[in-house]
Amino acid sequence: MTLESRLDAWSRGWRGPLFAALVALLAGLPGLIAMPPLDRDESRFAQATAQMLETDDMVVIKFQDQPRFKKPVGIHWLQAATVSLVSAAEDRGIWAYRIPSLLGAMLAAAACAWGAAALFDPRTGLLAGAILGSTFLLSSEAFIAKTDAVLCGTTTLAMAALAKMYADHLAGRTPNHWTKLAFWGGLAVAALIKGPVGLLTVIFAAVALWAWDRKAPWLKTLGWSWGLVLFAAVVLPWAMMITVATDGAFWGVAIAGDLAPKMVGGQEGHSGPLGYHALLTPLLIYPATLLLPAALVLAWTGRAEPGVRFAVCWLVPTWLMFEILPTKLAHYTLPALGGMAMLLAAAVRAPLGDLVRRIGAGLTLLVSLLLAAVAVYGMKAFGQGADIVWTVLTVLLLLAAGVVGSILLLRRQSARALVVSGGLGVLAHACLVGGLLPHLEPLFLSRDIAQALDRAKLSPRSGAPGPVAVTGYSEPSLVFLLGTATELTDGENAARAIVQGRPAVVEAREDAVFREALAQAGLTPRPVAVIEGQNYSDGDDERLTIYRGEPQTEIEPDTQPLIEDRP
Repeated sequence: MTLESRLDAWSRGWRGPLFAALVALLAGLPGLIAMPPLDRDESRFAQATAQMLETDDMVVIKFQDQPRFKKPVGIHWLQAATVSLVSAAEDRGIWAYRIPSLLGAMLAAAACAWGAAALFDPRTGLLAGAILGSTFLLSSEAFIAKTDAVLCGTTTLAMAALAKMYADHLAGRTPNHWTKLAFWGGLAVAALIKGPVGLLTVIFAAVALWAWDRKAPWLKTLGWSWGLVLFAAVVLPWAMMITVATDGAFWGVAIAGDLAPKMVGGQEGHSGPLGYHALLTPLLIYPATLLLPAALVLAWTGRAEPGVRFAVCWLVPTWLMFEILPTKLAHYTLPALGGMAMLLAAAVRAPLGDLVRRIGAGLTLLVSLLLAAVAVYGMKAFGQGADIVWTVLTVLLLLAAGVVGSILLLRRQSARALVVSGGLGVLAHACLVGGLLPHLEPLFLSRDIAQALDRAKLSPRSGAPGPVAVTGYSEPSLVFLLGTATELTDGENAARAIVQGRPAVVEAREDAVFREALAQAGLTPRPVAVIEGQNYSDGDDERLTIYRGEPQTEIEPDTQPLIEDRP
């Protein structure tokens, strides 16, 4: 049986979407299990959800005692549901908070396969969904407990339903109610996840199709009467509750403090030039990079084909919006990535010219080498001897994906090149995020601090007096791991915690102030462990000392510091 016949067999009916969802599951699961809590957004989202579960307040979003009025509540409700089902807030297991993101990535892959199958054919649908689920961008967001993978899933579901209704119109069929329900349901949940982003993606695509076709009678078949009611029923209840609970403050902060700054400047230093997202594309869609030139050519040469036209109208307007927006982050274009996946999959069907194949092969090799270099650098800068195994595996798989895929592409075996390069790329990503990165100890200071406190039986979770006082280091991941009551303070208050019998974590820059305040209290510091590494959020090297909270006047021999060496 040839590869083409196997793809045809796997793509029949719901097999295509299910297979695409399986690819997304395999691509995202290793990172979900292995990666420690990440700074800063993931840990902020997870901590806010944990506080909802602790306080039974499922309306107002807070990080410790500070309101977090930036995004709607949808992701927190989803995280709270999965944590309640498989874990508990006090366990502080980040994997449970990541489950909605993984499910969002799976939904995105399945929906993309469904929509592409309606516009093209089942085999193209299968490839489009698998491409989307295996991209380094979506498979990385799939294990990060924040909004973006879920937004991609719900927006892609709405767009896939729109694609199905567009295809039905062209074929003279009447869309069924399930397709309309998928459209309005995806749109409503997307709004509850990240406000207007999903809605704008759909509007831009519909307007672009209207302008291109010069007519859009199919828009009348969306089920507006009950669809808008469903949208309002999902979105309005929480919107009303948060308005009452905060006296309208949520909307002022969310719009004036978060959305508006992103539209007028690079918020929090996240800026970039026009073309920023285009420049990153070969890296972010890897291992499907080898078909990127072919997809761009198809977007022009195949523009008369309805499926290509729909994919272009999905991709280009939303992409341009994020290119024009001053604030730029790599994951912003995720809601439009389904359109690109459709073009990449459709490019397999057409014979590729020599130049297109050579450029695609060259891009794939270049990205493979860049990613391999990142793995080698991580090992050299932050790894230890045992990490060489994961480094070698990651590098070999990346190079194999680039070399084998390029050779097959140059031999005019586009489908085989995509499948082989995709499989090897997924394995390489698994080794990178499931093996190498989690073992780079100096990068995960919060995890090391929490583990050191547990070993010394100083963590509040082990029954020690709390909360832990922390000075000079205030990353959200540490708050998530140590608990909501964690005291982020200065050197003097850290010394006060020692007087009260609580442990303290003191960064080297605050150590002199801490020791002076402790001396004034007539106490001698009792260090338990020293954690050294790099805070990747700001690039600073950190040296953090954990001090025991029992008041003592002299250091006993068996309480000398345990220095944890770092390379």
